[in-house]
Amino acid sequence: MMNRHVFRTGWKKGTMLALTLTFGLAVAGCGTATPSKDGAPANGSAGQAEAASTDQKLVVYSAGPDGLAKKLVAGYEAQSGVKVELFQGTTGKILARMEAEKTNPVADVVVLASLPSVQGLKKEGITLPYPDAKNADKLNPDWSDKEGNYFSTSASALGIAYNTKLVKTPPTSWADLAKPEYKDQVNIPDPSLSGSALDFMTGYLSAKGDGGWTLFEQYKANGVAMAGANQEALDPVITGAKGIVVAAVDYMTYKAKAKGEPIDIVYPTEGTVISPRPAAILKSTQHEQNAKAFIDYLLSDEAQKLVADASLLPGRTDIKADKRANLDEIPLLKTNWEWMGEHGSDVTEKFTQMFK
Repeated sequence: MMNRHVFRTGWKKGTMLALTLTFGLAVAGCGTATPSKDGAPANGSAGQAEAASTDQKLVVYSAGPDGLAKKLVAGYEAQSGVKVELFQGTTGKILARMEAEKTNPVADVVVLASLPSVQGLKKEGITLPYPDAKNADKLNPDWSDKEGNYFSTSASALGIAYNTKLVKTPPTSWADLAKPEYKDQVNIPDPSLSGSALDFMTGYLSAKGDGGWTLFEQYKANGVAMAGANQEALDPVITGAKGIVVAAVDYMTYKAKAKGEPIDIVYPTEGTVISPRPAAILKSTQHEQNAKAFIDYLLSDEAQKLVADASLLPGRTDIKADKRANLDEIPLLKTNWEWMGEHGSDVTEKFTQMFK
């Protein structure tokens, strides 16, 4: 594998540095005065200060899930009076959009579905620290930044989702899916489109070493198909066109099951990977106070209850979900997040080439 640091979606380090500089220039180029923390020029007039205090805008890019993201935005808008412009997409699509907008940054806050992705943003200096965020001390410390650059307000776990009509005895191990009885019956999400799928692959490899590639080679030989992002991989299993999704996002499975679909999920006995969903303020924000208030809302009792109701793991350790397995009920692999972030691009390239 290449030893260079490459950002999760294939942005090379130099590109990310250029993006960081562009963000900084975009902020500096908005006027001749130096911006204050609330976005108003420090030497501006009283009218300018008043305009800053009545700032009613925030732009959020969120990796969903769709229903939850809209409820969180609605809750924040009702509480603050601020109007949120929401763009939703996969983590890969959000980062691609940020790259396309690098000469004119738009987003104030990003919510991604992959921890190494936001760690990459921090390393490149694109995030704005908010160490005083309310309730940040209640978050799982393994999922959030101690300096306040990102806050994992929820998480999902990756498992094996299966159609209960087609699979009567569910597999108990990742290795089971390489057995002949599952030939041509298994989907796996595309890591170039799904941040959580890449979390699984890099997490598994960080725990197992290079020998972990043997599992993926066995999957390929057994007809495992790379099938789009998470929902695209799951839908054929819900309909019965396929039997199983490996590295399935658990909250999607729980939601489909709650709707009466013939689907369930297991977590392999050797352990799985948690995929935290971090939120971060971008340094280029022109609505800093609104962005900080949005982070505070995401960490509030109200918002964390919405997270639990959406079948996700709450980011706060003092709030439990009652419609799904909680963290202490899920066996975990011993993953290395730093390794995962450094090798994400290489793993994506090798995996997608293998499964073409």
